[in-house]
Amino acid sequence: MDLVDQNLQAYQRAEQAKGDASRWLSDFETALASRGAGRIAALFHADSHWRDILAFTWYYTPVAGSQEIADRFAAEQSRAGAHGFHLPDGRREPRHVKRVGIDSIEAIFEFSTSVGGGAGIVRLSPDAGGALKAWQISTTLQSIAGHEEKIDSNRPTGSAYSRNFGGDNWADVRRKAVAYEDREPTVLVIGGAQAGLSVAARLNQLGVDTLMVEKWPRIGDSWRKRYHSLALHNSIHLNHLPYMDYPSTWPVYIPKDMLGNWFEFYADALEINCWTGTEFVKGDWDEGSKTWTATLRRDDGTERVVRPKHLVFANGVSSYPFIPELPGLSDFKGTVFHSEGFDSGAGWKGKNAFIVGTGSSANDIAMDLHNHGVNTTLIQRGSTTVVSINPSARLNEAIYDEGGLHDDTDLIVASATPPLTVKGYKAVAQRMLELDKDLIEGLKGIGFKHDMGEDEAGHQMKYFRRGGGYNLDAGSSALMIKGEIGLLQYDTIERFVAGGALLKDGKTVPADMIVLATGYLPQQELVRRALGDAMATKIGQVWGIGPNGDLNNMYKRTPQEGVWFIAGGIGQCRIHSKYIALQIKAMELGLLGPLSS
Repeated sequence: MDLVDQNLQAYQRAEQAKGDASRWLSDFETALASRGAGRIAALFHADSHWRDILAFTWYYTPVAGSQEIADRFAAEQSRAGAHGFHLPDGRREPRHVKRVGIDSIEAIFEFSTSVGGGAGIVRLSPDAGGALKAWQISTTLQSIAGHEEKIDSNRPTGSAYSRNFGGDNWADVRRKAVAYEDREPTVLVIGGAQAGLSVAARLNQLGVDTLMVEKWPRIGDSWRKRYHSLALHNSIHLNHLPYMDYPSTWPVYIPKDMLGNWFEFYADALEINCWTGTEFVKGDWDEGSKTWTATLRRDDGTERVVRPKHLVFANGVSSYPFIPELPGLSDFKGTVFHSEGFDSGAGWKGKNAFIVGTGSSANDIAMDLHNHGVNTTLIQRGSTTVVSINPSARLNEAIYDEGGLHDDTDLIVASATPPLTVKGYKAVAQRMLELDKDLIEGLKGIGFKHDMGEDEAGHQMKYFRRGGGYNLDAGSSALMIKGEIGLLQYDTIERFVAGGALLKDGKTVPADMIVLATGYLPQQELVRRALGDAMATKIGQVWGIGPNGDLNNMYKRTPQEGVWFIAGGIGQCRIHSKYIALQIKAMELGLLGPLSS
């Protein structure tokens, strides 16, 4: 077959996919308008999945099974009023793909609801009789009618300060906006890294007055102050913030200081109101006024009270460093600190170091110490998932390797229901085992305890379930296998002593430094200290997998009105900041009530 024939065949195949998807959407809209569950169910495979984000249910709602999906669509349609389903121009066109092992036609569609604009993904495959049916569909709210994001053709005119001779210019307007001398913020965002920046930027574009506070002196310091050698472990195309991409000249894996500087620039460019050197101390909810009394403490010891309607905790998956009680640690005469306080191995050449933990931070610190001539030993307390950064960790980035608009790819990523997410990660984990076979066997050969996570779903599900327990390997594993970095199992240690670790066989292993790479307390602990025991109990667990398979209390209304959480990698924050911002805007417009109502 020559190139002309190949191109013609590809064109015909693409046109067929477009026609098939368009016909299915038309049939779906007709069935949905009838609110007949039977008609809707007939368009789906028995084993099918729907994920709604706000468009129909105002929540993150996964539904499985054709009849269950049909019943829920029929019930929600009276409120949602969804209509106008179509294949949009300017977005990725319908195409033939394989997802979780299923050959499918995948199509991005758009639609309207009684509230605003929506978008989704549908995946079609033939049933036993050859009829194309959906085995997956997602629906997401993308905008609120009359309150669309102030971007592109809807961007602000700048008339408030442009050529305002004798009046305030842009810098004057910004100084007054940041000062909050004449008003209260509608939203207080706590934390100025990727989560805080993403949600503050989104809220700004929806016209919601937002103040972000950052405890460090500069935006980006939460990255700059981390260990000297740190760079992102996933590639740049996952890690763009909303509205503004990194320069095309940047490296694939972004160094921490480069990222920190970008965050600072981003906050200025996106006109984010931020108080640096400011820590959120406590908050009290007033049920009558539906506002928070939030106490903020500046670096100079002064305090300021603001009264927002919403608190958005954007300070990470975890909270305070976890310092375990290790037998004899108080007797150790050397230097002990948590990995959060580690900067560099410079100055420790020729010394002996223990690192308690075998996760990514522990291994990166071990590499840094080793390369500074420190005799370094990792102490393993529990089984760990080890994944090579390249090629294995890159497998989870495959969807972004396909190219296209971030909005399209983000929509695809957000479409997966929890069961499909787990199924996908299981398949990827098996491929990782094949790619990393020699590395893993080498580690097991030196006594390293290795696993692929609960139900063999790999490190990504470990991250969602517990926030750690894995190492994205940058080279430390090979050094352990060679014996250049030591490995000591914690269960062989009797106790720590003045000069190191006393083993159960009577031998003492010397150490001058112990780095506790032991993780962090859960986010709920920060909530407890800031909002009180009762509020922490009412809100419940933050992060980790909830009863419906989604993350607990993340990106959506929580049991406490006016409390929100956003965390995760930069890509996660970019995707889900849109949905938090839409919910908050909807509540401010009176379109959405608290979760309990």
